[in-house]
Amino acid sequence: MNASVTAEQRRFWILVIIVSISGFSQGMLLPLISAIFEQDGISSALNGLNATGLYIGTLLVSPFMEAPLRKYGYKPVIILGGIIVFSSLLLFPLWKHVVFWFILRLLIGIGDHALHFSTQTWITSTSEQHRLGRNIAIYGLSFSLGFAVGPLFAPLMKIHEGLPFIVSGLLCMSAWLLVFYLKNDFPEVMKGNVETGSFMKRSKSTIAIAWIAFLGPFGYGFLESSLNAMYPVYALRNGMELASVSMILAIFSIGGIISQLPLGMLSDKFGRHLVLPITYGGGAVAFWVASMMGNSVLFVMLTVFVAGMFLGSIFSLGISYMSDLTPKNLLPTGNLLCGIFFSIGSLTGPFAGGLFLEFVEGVSFFLIISILFGIVFVISLYGVNRKSIRM
Repeated sequence: MNASVTAEQRRFWILVIIVSISGFSQGMLLPLISAIFEQDGISSALNGLNATGLYIGTLLVSPFMEAPLRKYGYKPVIILGGIIVFSSLLLFPLWKHVVFWFILRLLIGIGDHALHFSTQTWITSTSEQHRLGRNIAIYGLSFSLGFAVGPLFAPLMKIHEGLPFIVSGLLCMSAWLLVFYLKNDFPEVMKGNVETGSFMKRSKSTIAIAWIAFLGPFGYGFLESSLNAMYPVYALRNGMELASVSMILAIFSIGGIISQLPLGMLSDKFGRHLVLPITYGGGAVAFWVASMMGNSVLFVMLTVFVAGMFLGSIFSLGISYMSDLTPKNLLPTGNLLCGIFFSIGSLTGPFAGGLFLEFVEGVSFFLIISILFGIVFVISLYGVNRKSIRM
């Protein structure tokens, strides 16, 4: 029994480390490439469009992820995803071209989704119900921690433009090697149970049951991509230093790190349906206040930190909420849909942010984020009220 518990704990923490390094690479990549393209005079619309490569890759591979996971298990999918990610990162310095970098981001999106879908499903399928919120909070915490550290490595480009890519690639490779210490396993809900219909049928059933839970991944995707890919462009154009921008992005993630575990535990106690609308509303207000802070780095950092405390956990809370609402046989599909909705939000963020910077002047970039979460807050209240009426 103790040996089994130890093996499960070791597996959990290895998966957590893998996710943190994945967060690091994403956190570094978005502001780094945006800053490089901005310095090279590439338009903000094209800059934002290029940033969507990561999420287009995720969407392209999503319908095909369940079959290999069912057939080969978690470990081979994680190994393949890791190879794609660190190989792509190490290829960035070879040729600086908008199209080539877009293709590499596309590949990283495919590899990252393989990592996240496998690790996420492994954790949600094996966690006890009373510890689900805590375990997913730690999972989200590890990603946020990596994501917070990532932007701090972007200024390494001043030493050599290719150095941040090389450092990130080597760190990803180091974490990837830990997978070989794990014993392969298969999702229980899939063992001998493939007659649940097509991917589209399972998706429709899951969305009908748990659509309200997917607001979290969608909102976090929009927030993460727009904040990390397009806010640096806005800030640099308004005379802010790259080091200050990196600190602001990092402080947002730190806010999420501090609140991740407490919010996860609170949601276990009081329910995700109560905690999530509060986080959406608080985040909307915090970003609205941040939009009035101008170029004051200290006050922007303070308000963005508060926004991070509210919104830094909505992805992991959304996953936990989905797990609460979804039957076991649809749980892998639910995890896959979390990734899809995150990607849709992530695609929308840079595109909307790029258009905002191109055509709107004299208005803070934070306002677009505040408006989005105001809308999400209202929708979440409507969804909770509908479920309450049905019950």
